[in-house]
Amino acid sequence: MSDILAINCDGLSSPSLKFKLPEKGPSNHPLGWGFGWYPHDQQGAIVAKDPVARNTQVLVDALTDWGNFRSTVFFCKIKGAAAGYSHHETQPFSRSFAGKDWLFIHNGDLDKAELEKLHEDKSSFLEPLGKTDSELAFCYLLGLIQATGARSLADVPPETLLGWFQQLDTLGEADMLLTDGTTNLIFQGTNSPHVMWYTRILPKEERLSLDSEAAQVKMADPRDTFRTAFIITSSPFTSGEWTQMHPGELILVRNGTKVWSNMSADMKAPAPREPRIVPQNTLHYPEGTSHSTFYTEPASEGLQAILNTKSILRGPQGEALGYRLFDLVHTTEYNYATPVAHSTHIFRLQPTEDHVQEVVQSKFLISSEGEMMQFEDVFGNQSIHYRINKPYQNLKIESRSRVKIFAQPTDDHTLSLRQSSIPLVWMPWQRQMMLSYLLPPELPETQLLELTEYAMSFVKRNDGRLIDTLNDMNYRIYRDFEYVPGFTSLNTTPFELYTSRKGVCQDFANLFICLAQLLSVPARYRMGYIYTGQNYANKIQSEASHAWAEVYLPYIGWRGFDPTNGVAVGQDHVRVACGRNYRDATPTSGTIYAGGSGETLKVEVKLEEVPSS
Repeated sequence: MSDILAINCDGLSSPSLKFKLPEKGPSNHPLGWGFGWYPHDQQGAIVAKDPVARNTQVLVDALTDWGNFRSTVFFCKIKGAAAGYSHHETQPFSRSFAGKDWLFIHNGDLDKAELEKLHEDKSSFLEPLGKTDSELAFCYLLGLIQATGARSLADVPPETLLGWFQQLDTLGEADMLLTDGTTNLIFQGTNSPHVMWYTRILPKEERLSLDSEAAQVKMADPRDTFRTAFIITSSPFTSGEWTQMHPGELILVRNGTKVWSNMSADMKAPAPREPRIVPQNTLHYPEGTSHSTFYTEPASEGLQAILNTKSILRGPQGEALGYRLFDLVHTTEYNYATPVAHSTHIFRLQPTEDHVQEVVQSKFLISSEGEMMQFEDVFGNQSIHYRINKPYQNLKIESRSRVKIFAQPTDDHTLSLRQSSIPLVWMPWQRQMMLSYLLPPELPETQLLELTEYAMSFVKRNDGRLIDTLNDMNYRIYRDFEYVPGFTSLNTTPFELYTSRKGVCQDFANLFICLAQLLSVPARYRMGYIYTGQNYANKIQSEASHAWAEVYLPYIGWRGFDPTNGVAVGQDHVRVACGRNYRDATPTSGTIYAGGSGETLKVEVKLEEVPSS
């Protein structure tokens, strides 16, 4: 029985591979192997094969020291040559198509006569070199891809790919792997006596080392310390958490992550909790507003649109849009062992007022007399500067607000000026205005290069699509990073979070912001609150201020992403202050000029939804 091993990483890697081959197979003939990869992620693949290997590791060992042995995709077939096989019949098979090399592996036997009936394209391009049913199936699949006009696996709908493999599945044992150098496709046949397993390896402090009966895999190269790897094998390894594929399952993997499966429920980020819609009889319909559409009926003078988005009651598809009402109380209390003689403070506690959020009322209370100056800071935050000249040992600050959060129609990204792909193109004055939100934190160049490669893995995985890249980044930080209070501090950098994979909401927001900025997408830090109700596992965030990221999208505006919960910012989030980082948006800050030793701090937040009347 042959063994399959495929690795797909989120960045260039150089795994150390050792194949475990017996001297002879059951038919007393040598057992071969084949191995393919894409040096430095170029379009051309290198395939090394030995159809008559006798447990020799000369070539495989040489790969470890070869400078070109660095790729994100690796395809291996172990014990994959039968008696009399030449290089033409040894897998993986390689064929150039659409400007790149494609690799294919098949484990099992198909009815070749029936397959030849399906393979109607007799062009020289799709003519097999060898005599195996496996290579014929490879040519058949490429013919189908060519017929659709696609140039990559990402260009073909996954459901269409599934239908093709289900057709081959009726012809026999159809365990198959196909790659275009970016996407790995894995199909587990329903008639196969073999089982395939997969795992996703996240970066860890210790070096990865896996052993099975067929192979040994080590991620020992220091450059690969922070790589994420998705591994498929037909010979399960003795360590790690492995998931067995289902018969008939098709999996698509790109840049170290499973992006689609016909049998998995975790392919998409969990949908945000449905907002409770305020009954329409409690809403005011502005005079002349259509109740059933985003736009009014066309008039003789042209299209009329509702510009006050708070008054839009239905989206373009007829979905109801309402508001949710929240009461917010944020209390901060300082106590000191010795009196404070003089201090100054900045408070940013009033929620934002704009086309999405309405502040019905807001009150500010403070226990010590002082000089108050209310102003709008350079980031647009409603702020209070407070100076206290009388001694105090206790200082209590309380902010009370009632806020409406309005639902909004879905953004239309099809319009030409609303750029849908990376890289974004900015006019010089736009870049000048956004410069503060385009510059990543000042980190060593080596760290920024590593973070850039990590950011680009999301771009490649989503074929440069802007919104898909941002959503993927948001969801993966939520899934791959552990929420651990107290593990980090205000001084923790995005790179330190990237290496430890542990932090809290402000750390996840800072990493998301840094990755977006490295992709030339303006991003900023947002402080506010989240209403968790009973539907978020991370309920602790409802009892404290919360942080997330916002990005500026051309001809759309600022949109929020919450990587702590893996969701887009919606009606569960109350927005307060924003800025380049935490220090620009912190709720309370200050300076003590004299006294004030032995400080203790207590913060309490209550966010409650107000039922509609």
